[in-house]
Amino acid sequence: MSEIKAPRFKLLEAETPLRRLTRLEERLDRRLLYVKRDDQMEIGMGGNKLRSLEFWLGAAIAESADIVLVAGGPMSNQCRLTAAAAAVAGLDCIVFHNAREHEESRRASFLNGLFGAQVRFLGPVDETRRAIMVEDAAAELRRQGRRPYVVGDAIIGALGYVAAAGELHRQSRELDHPIRHVVLPGSMGPTEAGFIFGNALQDDPFEIHLVSVEYGQADLAARIARIYGDLAAHTGLFVADLNNLPIHYHMDYLGPGYGEPTLASEEAILTLARTEGILLEHVYTAKTFAGFIDMALRGRFPAGEPACVIHTGGTASLFSQFHLFRQGITVAGQ
Repeated sequence: MSEIKAPRFKLLEAETPLRRLTRLEERLDRRLLYVKRDDQMEIGMGGNKLRSLEFWLGAAIAESADIVLVAGGPMSNQCRLTAAAAAVAGLDCIVFHNAREHEESRRASFLNGLFGAQVRFLGPVDETRRAIMVEDAAAELRRQGRRPYVVGDAIIGALGYVAAAGELHRQSRELDHPIRHVVLPGSMGPTEAGFIFGNALQDDPFEIHLVSVEYGQADLAARIARIYGDLAAHTGLFVADLNNLPIHYHMDYLGPGYGEPTLASEEAILTLARTEGILLEHVYTAKTFAGFIDMALRGRFPAGEPACVIHTGGTASLFSQFHLFRQGITVAGQ
């Protein structure tokens, strides 16, 4: 990261823990399994978007912004963490949800208001229309003399996980057996492309496994390729061609689609809670951990090659997801 020159507002005071999953190892009869706890951060219950927000807020402050705008669904981790980080930075914040306002959506968005953000419900518009409405709001704020910054630029956000790859590499080198395999959720692209770029800068110490939680492989790969290429142009750093890097796409855990639980993802929630005391949520982390567990069981990580799954956070969403559990035993412990 010392080679990357970009404004940065520090939100993380320490590295997130790298923890061995000893109870899970016993359950699966597999060894050398780890989790990188990016859900354990000091602000807003943590999560991967805080790493991106260090650079988004850095850019906002460099532009003398006095208010940040962010958009997403009512359970959006990016919205929640932007509201929390804006409070830390002393910036006003408006959160836009492309959803109808009703009791359930207000409950899901509760923490945004708690952190001091103004919350606006736009109705069930698509992402394209949502982006236009946010830009219209930013233009109106400028006419009022405000200085808005719209959070979400993929290239700036990806810098957070360029740094994370270096952090994990430093932690890995301290182990008796350095980590070889890293499992991540495959979704919008900045987290994945940033980590891949950071891994490439270090000559690929990790094989990267992307578990799709949202898109088909062609769409996911295209998103990552676009951001990866733009990162190289933005930073001016030379990295290997993406096609030559150790990246594996795993599409078998997506199930019916984004936000639709599977029996395997629900089982992953129960397994991690009841072996390691770690909470997962349905949309991102449960499917990622389901893939991690299945790969371990199937021998996808060869003996002697440690594997690590990155917990990207979002735990706060779990408390609005009770209705997504398909089995009736999740809270009774039966």
